[in-house]
Amino acid sequence: MINTLYPLKFQPILKDKIWGGQKLKTILNKNSDLPNIGESWEISDVKSDTSVVINGQLKGQSLRQLLETYTSDLIGEKNYKVFGNKFPLLIKFIDAKEDLSIQLHPNDELAKKRHNSFGKTEMWYVMQADKDANLIVGFNKKVTPEIYLKYLEDKTLTHILNFDKVKEGDTYFIEVGRVHAIGAGVMLAEIQQTSDITYRVYDWDRVDDSGNERDLHNDLAIDAIDFRMREDFRIDYSKTENQSNQMVSCPYFTTNYLDITSKV
Repeated sequence: MINTLYPLKFQPILKDKIWGGQKLKTILNKNSDLPNIGESWEISDVKSDTSVVINGQLKGQSLRQLLETYTSDLIGEKNYKVFGNKFPLLIKFIDAKEDLSIQLHPNDELAKKRHNSFGKTEMWYVMQADKDANLIVGFNKKVTPEIYLKYLEDKTLTHILNFDKVKEGDTYFIEVGRVHAIGAGVMLAEIQQTSDITYRVYDWDRVDDSGNERDLHNDLAIDAIDFRMREDFRIDYSKTENQSNQMVSCPYFTTNYLDITSKV
């Protein structure tokens, strides 16, 4: 066993997606032969997609192995008491060449009951956005389950959704139950709970190369949707140089913006 931990680097886990593009290659220099890279999982403890160290004496060790060996030395005593040998965060880069499906994620209680998983509270930091690119976050008016289902059945769901035009640096906090989608032309960083549970409610009627529509999860989603019309999803934060500026702080993670310009 190596007694001293050091700054660890992990092999990105790249995901081919029907809506993915080339920005993760051209802007972030991800090396892959995949035709449409939609996601790069930078650190993950999702089952079957666990990150592996690529530097130093621990090269080849998985994140799960590190936790079992170093326990609280790796993630801190407080976190280890809560999460044990399960790394609590999943961090991704996402490139949407086309619109992602309209979706939401269940809370901890539902995710545990239905999938033996954490819920999926997440945040987005927009790294690059094409002209007029947008995100869908929440509803644009007060909606009841009955109203929602009518628009869903009529395939006019987008009429009651909130579209936000975005630019580099925009930050969003996506709580569980909030309907959302990443729009075409957006590349962002996503920090979230360790979970891959997504309830897809509409996918623009598109099909894959075999002519098959993607699965929808409306039977599961209806009980998981937060129908409250709240506008607390866009995060304002300071960008003072050479100091840590808090962006999002929640029970699952805290993120800070740090713009280093000083050489001292």
